[in-house]
Amino acid sequence: MKLLNIINILNVIYKYLFIYNILGENMASLTLAIPKELKEEMEKHKEINWSEIARQAIMQKLALLAKMDELLKKSKLTESETIRLGRKVNKKIAERLNAEG
Repeated sequence: MKLLNIINILNVIYKYLFIYNILGENMASLTLAIPKELKEEMEKHKEINWSEIARQAIMQKLALLAKMDELLKKSKLTESETIRLGRKVNKKIAERLNAEG
């Protein structure tokens, strides 16, 4: 995942958690393992609150998952049908990308 995508995700998490802080909700701790190279890049920007960035990314992902759950609630496809359809879509996309060079 590119650093810019991570930053965007983390921004959303920050907004979500900021709202929880205002409401007085308790905060839990989470420990992340990241590649050494990523940590080195982060250390170049000490002015950034990386915990807030991580919270925003998690919040954005949870929001996306909630939307997906809402869409899937209405689906009448079985899991096996969904997998089969996904494989067909992936195959067609690969064929098109290979044709484009």
